[in-house]
Amino acid sequence: MSYRRPALPKSGAVAMVLGLAVALGLNGCFTERRNEGAQLYASHCANCHGEQGQGLKRLIPPVAASDYVAQHRADLPCLIRKGMRGVVVVNGVEYNQVMPGHDDLTDSQIANLLNFVQQNWGNKNQAYTIHEASELLGHCNGSDGQ
Repeated sequence: MSYRRPALPKSGAVAMVLGLAVALGLNGCFTERRNEGAQLYASHCANCHGEQGQGLKRLIPPVAASDYVAQHRADLPCLIRKGMRGVVVVNGVEYNQVMPGHDDLTDSQIANLLNFVQQNWGNKNQAYTIHEASELLGHCNGSDGQ
């Protein structure tokens, strides 16, 4: 005697397939974005600020355990977008180098990049939302709305 599972109504089968497809699609989406901040840091920041955020002696400031990162939260999105020139003091040390801007990054990528820095290497700062990053980028005409 063979067991035969009762057939699902067409609408139930379609809903189950769609639900599975959405779940798999969302899982892939979140998986790709999960490490985006680390990947963006590695490709856009690590060459100057170091793989572990340590900076470069008295030339390039650290982002690891950085008082500047903690104290200039509202300025950081525009700093990433527009860059920076002039004197900056980080952990009591004065730096005066040009930091290039990254207008190739979306608002959400800037939020993810900053969240990576905010939560690593001794930094324990509040995460940015994409909305907050976009709003702060508006202060320097740097928001792309993405």
